[in-house]
This record gives sequence, structure tokens and C-alpha cells, in this order.
Amino acid sequence: MSEPPGAAVSLAEAPAAVDTPSNPLPAQRVQPLRRPGRWIVTAAVLVLVAQILHGLVTNPFYQWDRFRYWFLRPTVLDGLLVTLEVTALSAVLGLLGGILLALARLSGSPVLRAVSWTYTWLFRSVPLIVVLIFLYNFSALYKTLSLGVPFGPAFVTFDESRLATDMTIAVIGLSLNEAAYAAEVVRGGILSVDQGQHEAAAALGLPKGYQFRRIVFPQALRSITPNYVNQLIGLIKSTSLVFYVSLLDLFGTVQSMGSTYPGDVVPLLMVATVWYLILTSAVSVVQFHVERYHARGATRTLPPTPLQKARAGLAGLRARLSREAAV
Repeated sequence: MSEPPGAAVSLAEAPAAVDTPSNPLPAQRVQPLRRPGRWIVTAAVLVLVAQILHGLVTNPFYQWDRFRYWFLRPTVLDGLLVTLEVTALSAVLGLLGGILLALARLSGSPVLRAVSWTYTWLFRSVPLIVVLIFLYNFSALYKTLSLGVPFGPAFVTFDESRLATDMTIAVIGLSLNEAAYAAEVVRGGILSVDQGQHEAAAALGLPKGYQFRRIVFPQALRSITPNYVNQLIGLIKSTSLVFYVSLLDLFGTVQSMGSTYPGDVVPLLMVATVWYLILTSAVSVVQFHVERYHARGATRTLPPTPLQKARAGLAGLRARLSREAAV
């Protein structure tokens, strides 16, 4: 039966606009989403950065010639060496102390838990400068230190004033303060390990020490590393306070030279600033590689290195330019 004139054509009889080898759809370029706000903010930030750089280069008050003179002076490098030494010793001792405090906080002994909590509470509450000055005057409270029977006779006696050198006071003070913060970092990392890992290790009959060293702690390092590196960067900057216990670190040397040469205060401060930037940048590079190492098995693909990111960016840029040239 024929359809009347003007009748609608059914979908089955309508020509299908599908992509087939005989009827390909016309290629159309996908237009990216316009984001004018992002471009405006980017331009404003670039202008601000350019102004800051222009001020650093053209402002004579920075005295970049004096900055170059002081940057590698032996007295500045000696202070930098003291900063590195204090930081390294305090970081190692503080981390070891933090691990012991964290284990004590997680132990089944109420005495150990109470002592660990009290220590952490105390040293997180007292400013670091107060701890350092207190240790610097510790000989006024205890002139001698001894080893022997508790509440009994002493076998060996030490003169506290001879033992407590400026370096010793700085390392002990920073280590005591660092251990309190490291304890919370380590404890948080241990608690982040899935409880099933503890149960599986216990089911295998592994000793507690082996469980912690080989199973729990390696997994906890993924959480501990970024947090403790923040503490380490803070420790590098905290070494500037050892100047108040008569130890000439990098900041102490800059302060001393600034008092001797008052016209070079700004370039000397810039010298200290740049060296602190170099130290923290080096720590950040180490942090990236340590995190990348511990990410094995936790992610399907390891995060790319900066060199790999640069290569991928260049490859993407070349591909985009070639597509635009083809169009």
C-alpha cells in the first residue's frame, strides 16, 4: 500500500548519517575550551614576576658586586660547613629519638606511653630558643655529671663545662626538639600501614622486631618521608638560632660580618638567603628520589623525573606544532 503524498518517512527508511567506509564523516578539528580568566591571571602573574626580577637586577641597594665578593669567602664557607654539620647530626639523632619515642607511644606499657607523650608535649610546647639558652646555662644547675648506681655512689664524674661545647649544646638542643616532632611523624607513618599487614606478619610467626624492620617500617616510609623532609627543611632554618649559643654557623657568620661591615648588611643577608635556598633545594631533590624509590609496588607507574617531564613536554610541543602546520 503506497503512502500518501507528504507522509512522514519512518526512521528505518531515513538515510542514516553514519560513519562508514563509503560515507565517512567530515573531519572536524576539536576547538579547545576558551579560558579568558586563566590567561588574564597568568599575564598578571608574569608581569608581577618580571617586576620583581627587574627590581632585583636594577636596584643598586642589593649591591650584587659585594654579593659576589662574599658568596664564596672562606669565613662564609666555614659557617656553611658548621650549618651542615649541625643539621646532619641533629637530623640523624632526632630521627632515631623520634623512632624510639614513637615505638614507646605505641607500646603496651602505660609508663612508656606516658613518658613518650610527656616528652613530645613538653618539647613541642617550649620554643627552641628557650631550649638552647637553657642548655647553654645548664652548668649553673649541674656543675658535674656522673655515672654510677642510681641514688648511690658515682663511679665516673665529668665536668659539665668541659663537655658542653658550643657544638655539643647546639646538636643536643636541636636533636631534643627534633625528636619530639619526628616522633609524631613516625607514629603517623606506622599507623598508616594497613592493619592486615600486621596480622599477616603475626600469622606467619615472624618476630616483632623483624615485622617492624622488614614489613611495617618500609611501608610506613612512604608516609614518613615527605613529612620528615619538611621537618628537615625546618631544621636547616632552625640552625640559625645556634648563633645565640655562641656557635658561628652560616647565619651567625653573616651577622658577625654585618656588624663589622655595616655597609654590606643587605648583600650578606642575600648570601645567606641563597645558600639556604641551595640547601633546601638539594634536600627537595633527595626527597623526590627517595619518594620515587619507595613508590615501587604502590603505584603502577613511577612518577617521572624532571628530565623525563622535560622530554615529554618537548615531545608534546613538537607534536602540537606539527599538527598545526599540517592544518
